[in-house]
Amino acid sequence: MLEDKNQARTPISELGEFGLIDHLTQHIEIKHTSTLKGIGDDAAVIAAEEGMQQVVTTDLLVEGVHFDLGYMPLKHLGYKAVMVNLSDVYAMNAEAKQITVSLAVSNRFPVEALEELYDGIKTAARIYNVDIIGGDTTSSTSGLVISITAIGEAAKEKVVYRSGAGENDLLVVTGDIGAAYLGLQVLEREKQVFHTNPNAQPELDNYTYLVERQLKPEARKDIPKLLADLEVVPTSMIDISDGLSSEIIHLCKSSKVGCNLYEDKIPLDPQVIATCEEFQLDSTTIALSGGEDYELLFTVTMEDFPKIKANPNLTVIGHITNEKEGMHLITRADTKIPLVARGWNSLNEDS
Repeated sequence: MLEDKNQARTPISELGEFGLIDHLTQHIEIKHTSTLKGIGDDAAVIAAEEGMQQVVTTDLLVEGVHFDLGYMPLKHLGYKAVMVNLSDVYAMNAEAKQITVSLAVSNRFPVEALEELYDGIKTAARIYNVDIIGGDTTSSTSGLVISITAIGEAAKEKVVYRSGAGENDLLVVTGDIGAAYLGLQVLEREKQVFHTNPNAQPELDNYTYLVERQLKPEARKDIPKLLADLEVVPTSMIDISDGLSSEIIHLCKSSKVGCNLYEDKIPLDPQVIATCEEFQLDSTTIALSGGEDYELLFTVTMEDFPKIKANPNLTVIGHITNEKEGMHLITRADTKIPLVARGWNSLNEDS
């Protein structure tokens, strides 16, 4: 991808650090009145509206750990890097307003490659209506590193933490689970085929949804508004980045509760089920441990069940129990199995 001889290659050194920042951030428009000062000064300035609280989150993506440029187009990478952060804002039941973007790049990347990366970042910012208000660039001796910080806001009474789940609350998930991990498996398989036969064309027609969920995930911007329209404030919420079981455990530990998760209630796309059969993988294991779905997991009181029960975006997958009862998966055979966090961990060498 980076070795296309017909593509123009402008060395980053030709622009210098400040010239590169100016080049990549030109034509950025500010949309939110709360953004008083964006790019162009020592720091951005954001107005805090009365009665609102700001939420701030940041994520670091490292080449070779979090992404592989062998199959991840740079534009998609820029887009995904923004989604990873916005998802955390929406998991606080907040609206994302601003992002900062910092890059560390090695000299193997020409200016044109970074333009492509920034094109994805700008596209995400436009679609999700967030302002790019600053960041940094520096050199790297080991590939590409992306750090994005997202800033959002919500009314004080609407901010939702992981720690508010109560006994008998319902456990709810948005969308479907497991597709992103399977997309990664498909891409890894095609990468191995390419290494064996460079002339082979990737066969992805049967896996379009899975590959899209891996390369171009969408954060659930719609959910805070949907819940507001339904007049539902979740008692707790978290985004699903490291696998469903890991996130449920995070939520339960923060709230000091237990839970029962029902295997037959976990929402799976038909392409996930078919591909699991093809790869001889257990679909429940994939859903529990896969990660990178960027769906939202939350709890609501039993009283709010009538408000959400008919919504196609939401699936009730279990309920909260007393902490002493522990965290369990109830299988299709009605067997109780303790939930284990086997989600992806970037600090674990075996991941």
